[in-house]
Amino acid sequence: MNILIIGSGGREHALGWKIRQSKKTRNLFFAPGNAGTSSIGTNLKIEVTDFLNIKKAVLENQIQLVVVGPEVPLVEGIHDYFASEPGLQKVLVVGPKKSGARLEGSKDFAKEFMVRHNIPTARYLTVTHNNLNQGMTFLKSLEPPYVLKADGLAAGKGVLIINEQQEAEKALKEMLGGKFGKASRKVVIEEFLNGIELSVFVLTDGKDYKILPEAKDYKRIGEGDTGLNTGGMGAVSPVPFAGQEFLNKVESRIIIPTIEGLLAENIEYNGFIFFGLIKVGEDPYVIEYNVRMGDPETEAVILRIKSDLTELLLGAAEGTLKDKILKVDERTAATVMMVSGGYPENYEKGKVISGIEKVNSSIVFHAGTKEENLSVVSDGGRVLAVSSLGNSINDALHLSYRNVEKIQFENKYYRKDIGFDL
Repeated sequence: MNILIIGSGGREHALGWKIRQSKKTRNLFFAPGNAGTSSIGTNLKIEVTDFLNIKKAVLENQIQLVVVGPEVPLVEGIHDYFASEPGLQKVLVVGPKKSGARLEGSKDFAKEFMVRHNIPTARYLTVTHNNLNQGMTFLKSLEPPYVLKADGLAAGKGVLIINEQQEAEKALKEMLGGKFGKASRKVVIEEFLNGIELSVFVLTDGKDYKILPEAKDYKRIGEGDTGLNTGGMGAVSPVPFAGQEFLNKVESRIIIPTIEGLLAENIEYNGFIFFGLIKVGEDPYVIEYNVRMGDPETEAVILRIKSDLTELLLGAAEGTLKDKILKVDERTAATVMMVSGGYPENYEKGKVISGIEKVNSSIVFHAGTKEENLSVVSDGGRVLAVSSLGNSINDALHLSYRNVEKIQFENKYYRKDIGFDL
């Protein structure tokens, strides 16, 4: 069958790399894709929210399955668009409709959903201009640090963790005043939970689900988890501190109530659910939901999926996931992200990349690249994700780091301590 993957990052390259291996996959397309995806499929110069041109491409290329990588088109209703457009209604889409995408598109909706279904999460209050005084009182009731989250999508920048109460009060007013545009018209104030974070992923058809390998990613730019937050500097799967007993709690207390809650509220949902979790003592709490796979976790997790991914995605889209089999590699996968110097602040694009052809025993997923004058050049803050399988965390990381050193571009940077805390 002909398959279209929407997106342009490392997540989409990794999904495409796995989908390409299926006997069910005939032609593979990406919109818009990157320099890496062009080696496994056809890139279409279409932005992820350009629904009209996506429709034209789907019809022209006889696409039968669409896999939506990033959150923005899901929150903007791409699945609803396919369901309502003549000519597109028979095309299978992996990714929730707008009503389900609110789990990521609105922090307030997600917190209310968790409360309604007794899913463990931090205490919180949603604040607008109308209840600002109540928000200030709630801040005073909390122990520092203070967590402030823009309600809507803010390109990964909408979460502030602040140590001083007065600074938190000032930041709250700034957010409501438009610091993150429409996204912070509402702000969720949360109690800070002290623990260690991990990500758990499921693929669901709305009734049944498969639990994919869990992962831990590293968000901070600096070694020892210091400095500014990024889109993610690396990932490791599996997570040693998430033993079977803990993962059983995740399933019974969080995954099952989430799936049952969506059903109870008549929210049609198919695709991925990303549970951003924190382990407090021996108990899991939900920090956030995402309605797609994480990045760079996908670049590690995908190496551990032994089953036919196209089959699993078809199961999610057609409502037959119960009949599909998920097999997982017991080995460890480790991903190291190579980024542009200056990221996540100002950085330059267009740096020529060399040495990818020298890599062996690892897979290089392109995150922010394009082809220019017969060369591959950097085209984003996060440029390449080097991923490897090994018999231990150390083995997998050693392979990834050995290969990272073979790849060159001006001002390249990477964290040398991924997995340091495991």
